[in-house]
Amino acid sequence: MFYILPILPVLPILIVYILAAILPAIFLLRFIYRHDTVEKEPPGLLALLLLMGVVSAVCSGFLESLAESLLKLLVSPSSPIYVVLTAFLVVAMIEEGTKFWLMKCCTWRHPAFNYRFDGIVYAVFVSLGFAAFENIQYILHYGLSVALPRALLAVPGHMAFAVYMGVFYGRAKRSESQDDGAGVRRNLCLGYVWAVFLHGFYDTCAMIGSIRATVVFVIFIVVVFFQVYRLLRRESAADAPI
Repeated sequence: MFYILPILPVLPILIVYILAAILPAIFLLRFIYRHDTVEKEPPGLLALLLLMGVVSAVCSGFLESLAESLLKLLVSPSSPIYVVLTAFLVVAMIEEGTKFWLMKCCTWRHPAFNYRFDGIVYAVFVSLGFAAFENIQYILHYGLSVALPRALLAVPGHMAFAVYMGVFYGRAKRSESQDDGAGVRRNLCLGYVWAVFLHGFYDTCAMIGSIRATVVFVIFIVVVFFQVYRLLRRESAADAPI
């Protein structure tokens, strides 16, 4: 979730804030781009996907505000289940849904989508466009004190969710080339569900904030980031035409 911008700081401070917000995303974009070893994607398409990430963040902000207002009518904010429902139904489903939909609109029929690893590249570029914009919002609102933890956790988190989504997105495109309609639907669904589950679990632990939740959160982060690194290496090495 992101917040309305406060009064903007003076220009030099603003530049520092924005650089602190976007540099983690730039680093991770370069990391993913270098793993796409067989055939690089068109720069124009990648720029469009980054822009769609920003659009996704704006759309998600409005949709989450509406969904949260509705949820408060149905469930008391003091209820333990409220945090879980907010994390999964309000934040994860909406944010991953808008990213997924915009990614599919821009890439599914694009002629450049001709290798399985392309699915990961597309998902990550949309997600990191989202993450960079969201990060700007947070740092302008809360200051540089949040820059480091968000650079280490929130921005890589968005990338991690996107890698899982992208793996199945690439498989779905491969299924389409094999006239496997059931495979297309299954893989598209799995990509979205995995991203929502990981995002929702991440936010649930972060929102609860207890010692036990923090321990679970740390273990979760270590396991997921390690698995994502392995996934990237495996999918990059095994990349094949669709």
